[in-house]
Amino acid sequence: MDPALRVTLNFHPDRLLRGMAILEAMAEDGVYSSQFVTGTSNGGLTAHPGGDRWRWESRIFDTAYDAAAAHERPVYGALNFRRKPVGGAPRFGSAHFRLAADTLARTTFCYPDSFLEPSNFGVAARMGLIELALADRQDDLDDYIEAQVHGPVRLDRHVEALVLDPCYRGTEVEAAALRLGCPVEWHPGFRLGVEELRRRPDYRGQEYVDLGTRIAVDGVLDPRIVGDAERSGRHDPQAVKKVWHYLARFGAPGNPADSQVTPAPMEGATVEGLRP
Repeated sequence: MDPALRVTLNFHPDRLLRGMAILEAMAEDGVYSSQFVTGTSNGGLTAHPGGDRWRWESRIFDTAYDAAAAHERPVYGALNFRRKPVGGAPRFGSAHFRLAADTLARTTFCYPDSFLEPSNFGVAARMGLIELALADRQDDLDDYIEAQVHGPVRLDRHVEALVLDPCYRGTEVEAAALRLGCPVEWHPGFRLGVEELRRRPDYRGQEYVDLGTRIAVDGVLDPRIVGDAERSGRHDPQAVKKVWHYLARFGAPGNPADSQVTPAPMEGATVEGLRP
């Protein structure tokens, strides 16, 4: 595999974890944790003994994690083989951690997503999945190679950068990001007008188009607006997730070759009290 490729961990940077802002919780822990630890996910909530995620891991890793503690299990991301500025799997969030090159040696990959019970797997030294993915015709939100990173992901050691949407400039999200101990960068941004949204009722459903139209601000959706709607408690989180799918699919920035991430100023803080 091209050693310049990176694994990215996409997530929503304005959601809550343990009742606090997720980036604040990450700064407190110093690590990026799996669903088995957090109990949260931007996909299905099946990370518990006997659940689908537990069963998939048991099959893929030949029972190696069946008796493992929650914090010992792998974390999930995607191989950004298309070099998208928004990360390898934006369906899971507008932000992403771009992992350092040395994490590739302890990462396994599968295609398609593990919930589809794949039979094709790879590691950095033996990677045939990119050709499979390039030959497949997938919706943009499903166009990713799943990555499972084994061992801890420490924010101040194993992350090249946290890459954020520019809608969070000057917000508490940016302030919290600068306290993580890793560089912060910005991608070009997600943005979707309601007129374009209304043209796509068949993608996820008319009810989600209607919800997106209601929560839009000045006729526009961006990740911050969708996050505010999710945290308000006035809407079904699963319905808001479908609105995010619209934004991620039809409001993504253009061709990655035409866009670049830009660095943000970084405070000199370090993360203390790292948890194993």
